[in-house]
Amino acid sequence: MFARLNQLARHLSKPLPNYAHTSAARVGLVSGALVDRSKMAAERSKRMIHTAGCIIIGDEVLGGKTVDTNSAFLAKYCFSLGINLKRIEVIGDDEGEIVEATRRMSNNYDFVVTSGGIGPTHDDITYQSIASAFNLPLKLHEPAFEKMKRLSKPHPSQPNFKWDEPSPALEAKKRMIILPHDEKLQDEDQVVFVDEGLWVPISVVNGNIHILPGVPRLFERLLDGLKPRLLPRLTDPEGKGVYRVLFSTPLAESEVAPYLTELAAKAEPKGVKVGSYPRWEKSRNTVTLVGRDKDFMDSLVPEIEKGVKGRRVTTEGEDDDEGSDKDA
Repeated sequence: MFARLNQLARHLSKPLPNYAHTSAARVGLVSGALVDRSKMAAERSKRMIHTAGCIIIGDEVLGGKTVDTNSAFLAKYCFSLGINLKRIEVIGDDEGEIVEATRRMSNNYDFVVTSGGIGPTHDDITYQSIASAFNLPLKLHEPAFEKMKRLSKPHPSQPNFKWDEPSPALEAKKRMIILPHDEKLQDEDQVVFVDEGLWVPISVVNGNIHILPGVPRLFERLLDGLKPRLLPRLTDPEGKGVYRVLFSTPLAESEVAPYLTELAAKAEPKGVKVGSYPRWEKSRNTVTLVGRDKDFMDSLVPEIEKGVKGRRVTTEGEDDDEGSDKDA
């Protein structure tokens, strides 16, 4: 019995995960010293960007009602900028899930994007959940409200709507600009307008969480507008991104696997990844090189073409032989 009690005591004495036992708004432990969370957020917002994470929020995505295209757009966006997108998660409109995911990703990655859950209805809880995650108050952002009044038009179903008269519809619209607010940070560091034609702000929380709408047209437009702010913080400030080389091979993956193992051993020490992608019911598979060392990658082209009995292509499938199956 005493052994079990000692075992229980040791278990209870173990530290909880950081998001559970540390006040996310006020303090963090760095090298044994307590540091104000707002200062950490300000510092985080200026760091170089190497890695990214994405959180897609919405019951409609998990329920199959809506197809998520935003994560695919973000993946291409990050690739074009040379940012290593490390994780994409899809979660529901659940405060606990949003709190846990945003705390963890903010801690693990340099650039975090959320998509969805910032509309006018009761189930749009992203702002309030992320505010809760970092113990921040919510505040009506007056400049965003002024932009909303200037740039948005009432829906045809609301012919009597007025901006200067209280109404349930007005309160619903305001939900979209009641944002997490850290009084110790400059407003321009936590509310970003990137498109003069849009009233929709990008709310930035904890220095690296960027809260975007789930509507693909807005998501894409806002991300494109954010690019100039990100470029100075990239390891490749010119935004040339990562280099990708594609090869088309008639060989089955099982046939080409031994050669690719040898190729990876040569390429990966140079920071170049070797990939192999089967193409179901197509005559040719795809082999890729992805990295930044363009000269080294180009030098491998003749060897790889010989090794995979194929050739370099510009786009996947450009040399398909119609009607010919293959063994993956």
